[in-house]
Amino acid sequence: MSTVKYTPRLADKYTKEVIPALMKKFAYKTVMQAPKLEKICINRGVNGAVNDKKLIDIAVDELVMITGQKAVPTMSKKKISQTLNYVRVCQLVLA
Repeated sequence: MSTVKYTPRLADKYTKEVIPALMKKFAYKTVMQAPKLEKICINRGVNGAVNDKKLIDIAVDELVMITGQKAVPTMSKKKISQTLNYVRVCQLVLA
């Protein structure tokens, strides 16, 4: 078993590029003053997926390509309006 620790690309980019830019722009004295990323949530509504289930698979594949993690397809709990059907949503949480 390897002991290499995995760090997500976004977290790596944030620590190497964004935090130094924030420190320079806002004149922070220490790294601890810069804001931290705790959780990133990505939601995508797929409107026509009630009738066509293939649209959900396409949306999940697109989110996988963007983030590198598998999204969880869910059904909305309420109707948006009386004329519209339920909307399916692909959710992804990057912690």
